Amino acid sequence: MSKIIGWVFVLCFLTLLASAEAASNQPMVKIGMNYPRTGPYFAEGLDQFRAAEMAVDEINRGGGILGKKIEIVWRDSQSKVDVTKKNVTELIEKEGVGMVFGGSASSVAVAAGEIAQQKGVLFFGTLTYSTDTTGKDGHRHTFRECYDSWMGAKVLSRYMEKTFKGKKYFYITADYTWGWTTEDSMRILTGTTDKTLHPGAMTPFPTANHKDFKAALEKARDAGPEVLVLVLFGTDMSNAMNIANQMGLKQKMQIVVPNIVDTMAESAGPYVMEGVIGALPWSWRIPYKYDFAKGKTFVGKFAEKYHRYPTTSGASAYTILHEYKDAVERAKTFDAPAVIKALEGHAYTSLKDRQVWRDFDHQSVQTVFAVKCKPAGEVLKDKYKQDYFEIIDAISGEEAVITKKDWKAHRTAAGKSASLEKLPGE
Repeated sequence: MSKIIGWVFVLCFLTLLASAEAASNQPMVKIGMNYPRTGPYFAEGLDQFRAAEMAVDEINRGGGILGKKIEIVWRDSQSKVDVTKKNVTELIEKEGVGMVFGGSASSVAVAAGEIAQQKGVLFFGTLTYSTDTTGKDGHRHTFRECYDSWMGAKVLSRYMEKTFKGKKYFYITADYTWGWTTEDSMRILTGTTDKTLHPGAMTPFPTANHKDFKAALEKARDAGPEVLVLVLFGTDMSNAMNIANQMGLKQKMQIVVPNIVDTMAESAGPYVMEGVIGALPWSWRIPYKYDFAKGKTFVGKFAEKYHRYPTTSGASAYTILHEYKDAVERAKTFDAPAVIKALEGHAYTSLKDRQVWRDFDHQSVQTVFAVKCKPAGEVLKDKYKQDYFEIIDAISGEEAVITKKDWKAHRTAAGKSASLEKLPGE
């Protein structure tokens, strides 16, 4: 009997060894993630990384993509263009990734998209709100899952028209592509294009410091507007908000942050953020308010794993990986041109309501939301102290997104083709 037990043990051991060896020899597909592990947008980057981990685990447990398990190879963008160009080139040429995604600065997304186009590899922008990303700097190999500045400004302007029509504005803007296009979008849609009546100030990116923000805020104070628009992101926004609060500006003017996420509000704190208005494509509360089943499941799993709620940054990264898997499997190949064609015009439902990868510019057309930061007391009652946003308005993606006619006009004005690049064989 002991010999039989011994042989059974040996056979079980050999079976486990063979299974482990088979698993280790299973073909892999590498996906590159270029995201801000450090720098002013590090918190948004961390959220992306965590959500990507969840998506990879789900996909791999389900058999991978076309039978291949995913391996994420990451690089720290530092929210810098030169670093991103080096990272993406290295990910493609040395690591052999079949797709690149991530990022929390539009300058980084534009740079990554340019390299991806040259190398014939797909790039998905995760947190990139500049209209240029899928506008004048758009490419056939680039897709944007989040909304853009125009869409955010569209939902905000409708609320601002009702509440602050005819008021004086002042803009403080990060001096790079996202800042420029976001300010332009807000000015156009709120009727504040006259800079003599509605002045502003620029802050450097990504090197802005306390002195830069204080100087800009002092200009705003001296101008005496009723509305202060902070076109700042990440810790830049939270640093500026803390200074504005110390200067007593919140009591004198309505502060608007055109593109806001939970991590930014957390960084500034609930008392500083009370009453601030902004826009976003998703927050963890939205699936519960509108009963989006997949979104609620995602929030629950994320909270269980990380003891906090996901933000729009993480939601986008998670969605991108599942959308890439779905497109590859529809195309039945990892070949980039075939996957691009499978994505173009495709409608999907992920963590919110229906979205569409628009065929001519690769913008994800989706519902967008205007929000107002809740009183501090309400925020602090939440389990994770993350219940920051009250939804004050929402509009459909079709109403929010730039039209094809205007998209073509912007491309032509920038000296670009009025259509994206052709794929081999087209």
